[in-house]
Amino acid sequence: MTYTENLWLFFTLLFGIIVVPGMDMIFVLANSLTRGRAAGLAATGGIMAGGLVHSLYGALGVGLLASLMPKLFTPLLIVGAAYMAWIGVSLMKSSIVVEGVGPADARSNWEAFRRGAVTCLMNPKAYLFMLAVYPQFLRPDFGPLAPQAAVMAAMTAATQLAVYGGLAAAAGKAREFLVGNGGITVWLGRVAGLLLVVVSLITLWEGLDASGAF
Repeated sequence: MTYTENLWLFFTLLFGIIVVPGMDMIFVLANSLTRGRAAGLAATGGIMAGGLVHSLYGALGVGLLASLMPKLFTPLLIVGAAYMAWIGVSLMKSSIVVEGVGPADARSNWEAFRRGAVTCLMNPKAYLFMLAVYPQFLRPDFGPLAPQAAVMAAMTAATQLAVYGGLAAAAGKAREFLVGNGGITVWLGRVAGLLLVVVSLITLWEGLDASGAF
């Protein structure tokens, strides 16, 4: 697999996860519907800031393992792939339905930004997910890790901005789409779950093959 192919695979997984309705999406919609587009974009900015911290956490973890304990890199890749697959299977079994979007409590755009960042940062599953995802795509065989991590972090922020910012700009229609189409949101979750399983298997194969395990 080339570096470009690796990035496309990462983007496919990233987009599939971000478009699944969840806490971040509902937070952006609530602020947009309650206080307008600017508040929704402020909430999006906070989530992006939190996402950058998650990206930094994942990159530092992989970098430390690759430099200090390289023998543990392949076991971490295997555990991470298994964790990604487990999340994927769980999503495929679940039925994600958005029953409603309540009002937001933020009283200013700054508060919407701050709460978006705090909400993102206080999710322990996000840290585990990033630690599972980054070993699959942040590879020493593609060169220095820092530039790779910077590109992946930028891709994450840009995708969050495109998806959540788009929701903020079209909050009314987005609410009708999410609340009134339970079947679509269920299938979004199942497709994202399938993506997780497929990507975990592909990256596991590539990683083990590159390490000489096969």
